[in-house]
This record gives sequence, C-alpha cells and structure tokens, in this order.
Amino acid sequence: MTDDMTIGQRVAFYRRRRGISQDVLAGLVGKTAEWLRKVENNRAELDRLSVIRGIASALDVALADLIGEPSLFDWSEGSGRQTIPALRAALRDYRHLTPAIASFQDDDPPSLADLERDIADIWDRYQRSQYATLARRLPYLIHDSLTATRAFDGNDGQRAQALTAYVHQVATLFLTKLGEADLAWIAASRGLAAANASNDHVVIGSLSRAAAHALVSIGEYGQGRGLASAAAQYLQPRLSRPSPELLSVYGSLHLVCAMAAAHQDDRPTSDTHLGEASDSAARLGGDANHLWTAFGPTNVTIHQVSVAMEFGDVARAIEIGPTVDTRALPVERRVRHSIEVARAFARWNRVDDALDILLSAEQIGPDQVRYHRLSRIIVREILSRPRTPRTAIDLSTRMGVRSATPTW
Repeated sequence: MTDDMTIGQRVAFYRRRRGISQDVLAGLVGKTAEWLRKVENNRAELDRLSVIRGIASALDVALADLIGEPSLFDWSEGSGRQTIPALRAALRDYRHLTPAIASFQDDDPPSLADLERDIADIWDRYQRSQYATLARRLPYLIHDSLTATRAFDGNDGQRAQALTAYVHQVATLFLTKLGEADLAWIAASRGLAAANASNDHVVIGSLSRAAAHALVSIGEYGQGRGLASAAAQYLQPRLSRPSPELLSVYGSLHLVCAMAAAHQDDRPTSDTHLGEASDSAARLGGDANHLWTAFGPTNVTIHQVSVAMEFGDVARAIEIGPTVDTRALPVERRVRHSIEVARAFARWNRVDDALDILLSAEQIGPDQVRYHRLSRIIVREILSRPRTPRTAIDLSTRMGVRSATPTW
C-alpha cells in the first residue's frame, strides 16, 4: 500500500490512524515527543529492534508492519484494542503445540455446548462480515477450543477436535480475506490436524477446503488443487446417500479446484470442476448454508464469474456477474461477488460502475469492503488514474488506502 514510506513515516501513518498524539506514543515507549517528531520526519534513525517492537506493541500492529508494507485493522468498539497481532499470537502459542513440555495455568475447560454455541456465533459473524468482532473474539475461541481438546477424551474429545477444526477454519478464511496469507496457512494446518483427530469425514473435507483455499491464496495452486481434489475423492464413496452437509462440502471442494485450475490457466480442468460443483448443487436442490458453505447454484455461478476473471474473460464476467441475484446468500458471499464484479468493471475502464458497486457493497458489509485485499487493490488502481472521482477519494479515505504516489 505504501512501499515508498520510510519506517518513520510508517510510524506516523499508524499513529494518526490510531488517533494517538506524539506525546502519548513517545511516553508509551519511554521517549520524548521531540525524539518521535524527528523519527517521523526522518531526522532520527529508528534502527533498534527493541524500540521498533515497543512502538509496534503500543500501536497494536505487527513488527513486520513497521518494517514492511503497512496495513492496519482499525480499533473500534467491536474490535477492542487488540486485533490481528493478538490472533497471530494465539496461533503461534507454542504451549498448545507441545503440551507434553509446556505448563499451563489451571484453565477450566469450557463446556462443549457453550463452545459449540460460541463457534456457531463466530461463523455467523464471519458470514455477516463483522470483521471487528472476529478480530476480538477469535484469539479467545482458539485458546478455549484447544483447552477443550486437552480436557476431554473419547467421544467428547473427538467433538472438541471438530470444534477446534471449525474455529481454525473461520480464522483461515478471515485471514485470507485480509491478505494475511502465511498466517492463514498456519490456521489452516492447525485446523486440518484437529479435523483428522476428530475422525469425522465431513469435518475433514470442510477443513481440507479451507486449507486448499489458503494454499491457493499464497500461489501454491498445484498444492491447493491437489489437496481439494484428494479430499473430494475421499468423500466420493459416501455420496450414494449423502447428507446435505456432505454434498455441500463436496461441491465446495470442486469450486476450490476450479479456481486453482483457472490460476494455472487450465480451462478444461476448471470447467470440469465447475461441472461437478453444478451437479452437486442440483442434487442439493437449491441454495443453502450447510456447514457455513453458502453452497448452491448461486454460489456456483459466482465462481463462474471469478473463473472468467482469472482467464481474462472480462466481457463474460460483466455479462453474467451483474445478473446474479445474491440476496438470499450470506453477506460475505454477496459482498465478495460485488467486489469481483467491481473488479471486472474497473478492468473494462467503467470506473463509475465499479465504484457504484463497491459503494453499494459497503452499505451491507463495510468491514469486508474496507479490509478485503482485492477491494483495496481495485481502489488503489482507481486512485492511480487521472481525474480520480471524488467518490473514489472519499472511499479510499474510509478504507485507509493511499495512492502509490507520495503526497508529502
């Protein structure tokens, strides 16, 4: 977003976005306001890792955010004052990975019924694109679910593993949308391990879909397609009398395969997987949301638009994209499709149409429009064009997106 910024300018960028004065930030890291002014104006070097880490902690950003490309998840009433770094810490907590050598405080495990309700609620929040709530609650739910896996055995232990898999799945999808691809893969791999421990084939298939999606997001198209395809083959023998959940997961796996094949410029394979997904949607009988998949004929069509864009077939995407009625789908799906259609219009140089779609999507899913990596790319590209519309500038301000051209 701001590759041309120095570390000092990044500090100023985050400080202003957080609404913190120079005096306050300087005090939090044991420095003077004059020192901080010099740092932000590039008149003093900020080269001590311990100081940079202290500033990152005070601003609730990752260390890499100060020394690399900045991105910011704003504080709000919903998020509290700990956001993505807190989720990163929860996923990297070594104690849950090595319980044999780690010591825990006497944490009382949550009841599985309470945990199940909380995880169902966090999925609902995800599908309503309430990103601030996700950022605040996911670290606690990850900890609680892993605590439950240590506390229960037998059937309850397998149930705890399934719940742990599902909370890591929603973390994977959430982080992927934010562009936190490497962190999403950590969440996916943790979730897939829990899914396998659950011995539930539907849970295994569901987490395989999330893990494959994470792999595709970091450019591992062959690995992602291989995982999703293997999971679909694993579920296939059970399709003679499938549950709606199984059918939804199976069809969703083929959608991931279709996208991965499109990234590899393999149109025949992509079409084959779209056909398999379409057949599954027809067997399901209509749009549904089993296991939070939002799977059905409409979601298949949404993926046809995305596949068309990956093949560079913008005319096809514009032909079918705006005609898709997504009103019955969760907000997350509706907004994601709007972002894809806006991308097509922007590529076709119909900037006003692209902006209209993004602004309409912002009305129902403001967090998703603001933080989704693709919508940010679209807005940044619009800002780089001559005679940028005022609506684009206003939207970019709300999103915290800047033009690549420095303005200082």
